[in-house]
Amino acid sequence: MRHHKTTPSLSRKVGPRKALLRGLATSLVLNGKMKTTLPKAKAIQPIVEKYVTTSKKKNLANRRQLLKYFYEEKAVNILLDELGPKYKERPGGYTRIAKLGKRKGDDAEMALIEFV
Repeated sequence: MRHHKTTPSLSRKVGPRKALLRGLATSLVLNGKMKTTLPKAKAIQPIVEKYVTTSKKKNLANRRQLLKYFYEEKAVNILLDELGPKYKERPGGYTRIAKLGKRKGDDAEMALIEFV
C-alpha cells in the first residue's frame, strides 16, 4: 500500500514535472554537479542514485533502460563507462547535497548537488 508516499509536485503537473526531472538528471550526469533549488535537488537525488546503481552492471538491457530515461546518449555513456565502474564497490549514496543559502531574487533555498 502507498500510505503517505507522496512525491514532491514542484508546482507542476505530471508531464512537465517528469520532463524537468529528466532534464536535471541528464544535466547532473553530464556536468558532475549543478546548482539548483533545494526541493529540486532532493527530488532528483533518488532518481540519479537509482540509475547509477543500474549502470554498475554494463549490459545491453541496462543500456536500453538508461536510454529510455536520459535525453542524451552521452549521459548514458558517462554512466556506463565512468560512474558505474567508479562506484562498483560502493553500496549507495553516490550524491551529496550542500545547502548554499537563499537566492537573492525570490528567497528560494539553493543547493549544490554533486557526485561524491
